Amino acid sequence: MSSSKGNSSSECLALIRRSLKSSTMATQGSNFEGNVPHVFVTLGASGDLATKKIYPTLWWLYRDRLLPNNTTFYGYARSKMSVEDLRKKCYEHMKVKPEEEERYEEFWKLNNYVAGSYNKRVDFEMLNQALVHHENGVAANRLFYLALPPSVFEDVTVLIRNACMGEKGWTRVIVEKPFGHDADSSQKLSDHLSSLFKEEQLYRIDHYLGKEMVQNLMTLRFGNLIFSPTWKRECVASVLISFKEPFGTMGRGGYFDQSGIIRDVMQNHLLQILSLVAMEKPASVHPDDIRNEKVKVLRCIKPLELEDAVLGQYVGNPDGEGDAKYGYLDDLTVPKGSNTATFALAVLKINNERWDGVPFILRCGKALNERKAEVRIQYRDVPGDIFSGKLKRNELVIRVQPGEAVYVKMMTKTPGMTFDMEETELDLTYGSRYKEVKMPDAYERLILDVFCGSQMHFVRSDELSEAWRIFTPLLHRIESEKIQPIPYVYGSRGPREGDEMCNKHDFKYYGSYKWVKNH
Repeated sequence: MSSSKGNSSSECLALIRRSLKSSTMATQGSNFEGNVPHVFVTLGASGDLATKKIYPTLWWLYRDRLLPNNTTFYGYARSKMSVEDLRKKCYEHMKVKPEEEERYEEFWKLNNYVAGSYNKRVDFEMLNQALVHHENGVAANRLFYLALPPSVFEDVTVLIRNACMGEKGWTRVIVEKPFGHDADSSQKLSDHLSSLFKEEQLYRIDHYLGKEMVQNLMTLRFGNLIFSPTWKRECVASVLISFKEPFGTMGRGGYFDQSGIIRDVMQNHLLQILSLVAMEKPASVHPDDIRNEKVKVLRCIKPLELEDAVLGQYVGNPDGEGDAKYGYLDDLTVPKGSNTATFALAVLKINNERWDGVPFILRCGKALNERKAEVRIQYRDVPGDIFSGKLKRNELVIRVQPGEAVYVKMMTKTPGMTFDMEETELDLTYGSRYKEVKMPDAYERLILDVFCGSQMHFVRSDELSEAWRIFTPLLHRIESEKIQPIPYVYGSRGPREGDEMCNKHDFKYYGSYKWVKNH
């Protein structure tokens, strides 16, 4: 397992578990065998992402004995603080149970902290000396997580390359989004990173690719004959991929305003899901075979036009409570008169044999009526209707959050003496079917994949380039022409024009059916 390309997650877990059973194995060979040191360095350790997500994830992986035996953790940031200070900042997010207190103490004993700047080589040399001292002359593997603002990516990666590369083991760098602001800035970042590291050393993390139901798309599509024959334009009317949040920016509008909902959610999370839904069957489950097919799909999509999009911005609800009374522009951190969209709906077409003519509708927004992320594949009307127009379309729904589920919306006879009909579902709700199974957090899966060297669920540079090619013209037009978003009320379904666009592109919303989680 010394290759950077690595194995699948299941193989990786098996390797880890075998190594845990044998602490006397040789220090050479598999990266997870024996006492080969692994050092996980969190750059930006004092920030929100690190304290709320990265450190809790490392703790959960350590708690569950999924990390290599000899793993140590280093935090690095500009803040002058101690490990104890860092521990206090993280505690409320760590979810420590009383019976875990002893192991929690062990986890923090493995933590170290180094304070330094992000643009001085001497500080990174000081970090490297600390790592070398810990490694004690043994071939060690190093992982660097860039939990940092994009403004310092270039300086930090140069300093990692020049001052902190492991001499004998491998080095891997995890890069957080945003991966640029548009096609040009993304290409500039990609060129910069490729000048420093090989592609197999880079892990561009999109946490949505670590979610259970997103990862399940491959199995659903290619492991079930019941779905495969209907996964094409002859059977599918439209595909709706949604991400909805029931809250606004809540005082963080200044940060959100720099990106907007298209850059924040649609161009990355939703487009990644689209590529998994629409791609052809890969030659194997090797990461590059899968990512090759994802790129092929993206290359078949033309750049998005403004005419195929609906943009919205929420306004306060006079009858609402708490934050619902306030609109986006009421957030004091948002620039006055901002035209940044908090809701976006876009219709993409895939120009290939499988999907020609089928609209893929991406919809995302804040301050909407519910929290939901799902894929909704709506089938065409049943030909030769004998039920006097009472039929409603079948749908295959993959619910990503909340409450992972797969269900098929179908028509059935109403139970009893009548010969009426109603919508119901064939339902696989994970909370009911897999009650005893602990669902790992998306970051747990992805960080473990980095230890394993599996890039299956990470974004490759050519994927990124194609994604920006699709969205950059629209983003530039919105900004240059100062396109004003349509107001919608906090807690609504979004702008009415969004539903009208769905209807125009053959997605039928009946409003008569409500999926109920089966617990």
